[in-house]
Amino acid sequence: MTPLIDARGLSKRFAVHRGLKSAHLHAVDAIDLTIGVGESVGLVGESGCGKSTLARLIARLIDTTSGELAFAGSDIGAVPARRFATSPQRAGIQVVFQDPNDSLNPGFTVFQAVADPIRQLGQATGRAEVTDRVMQALDDVGLPREFSARYPHQLSGGQKARVGIARAIAVKPRLLVLDEPTSALDVSVQSVILRLLADLRVRHGMSYLFVSHDLNVVRLITDRIAVMYLGKIVEIGPSADVFAHPRHPYTRALIAAIPDPARRGARPPRLEGSASSPIDPDPSVCRFAGRCPAETFICRQSMPLLKAAGRDHEVACHHAEAAEDMP
Repeated sequence: MTPLIDARGLSKRFAVHRGLKSAHLHAVDAIDLTIGVGESVGLVGESGCGKSTLARLIARLIDTTSGELAFAGSDIGAVPARRFATSPQRAGIQVVFQDPNDSLNPGFTVFQAVADPIRQLGQATGRAEVTDRVMQALDDVGLPREFSARYPHQLSGGQKARVGIARAIAVKPRLLVLDEPTSALDVSVQSVILRLLADLRVRHGMSYLFVSHDLNVVRLITDRIAVMYLGKIVEIGPSADVFAHPRHPYTRALIAAIPDPARRGARPPRLEGSASSPIDPDPSVCRFAGRCPAETFICRQSMPLLKAAGRDHEVACHHAEAAEDMP
């Protein structure tokens, strides 16, 4: 079956200046990633690893530097982001942003915020149809219809998050890119929004790309997890398998850092050393070199590529077996 999203060698580099010399920051570096129809894929990693940039590339909010990107078998990577914004395919990929306070126009009512993409993408021919679509979206996210006349400042954080989701699903997308959609919310509200997202995915048959630094959140809502480090995917596999049997030392460190009452009193392992620079990195050196507890000579001589480490599980590490034995 053709995947809904098929990225091959996807890269994004940003020009920077070092004195009189020009250089490039490799935010996303030759990434291969697929998302199946109805599948939820989590994208995790610490701040600065490139996960949000990759999400924006897939959502066609920014242009690629190189690589290929297909949506439902159609090449969208070659379409400039500015032109894609008004293309018929725009409705198929929608984004739920991290902070609804920033992403909602304070001068728009809830009705106007949800109706705007419906009108912009030409998905309704008259006011009555627009109204029906808006009200259906509010019903889907559990917001009372009378809230349609309210402004963002009259809503709670959880209600604003629901408006952001309603706006995204109102145009009936096939893929939702969720960029840290619960990080700005209280913990109690987070669980409610996560349950809502899980329910919407089943009811509407959508696929998700769920970006987060919180592995516990990703674990609850995804089928597969991709772990990023300095622009590279270093491990990818079924969510349950990645948590139960992490193969990459970086993945193990991320999971070990999750608060767990069973480990009360125990100190999680720390990654020593400093991260490599993402500015024109050496293509022959593992990006995790310098922080990896399993590092050997080969790690600075050959960039590890993703290779099979179990059923549908891949890892980019020369010492994946050794990582499994780490404390």
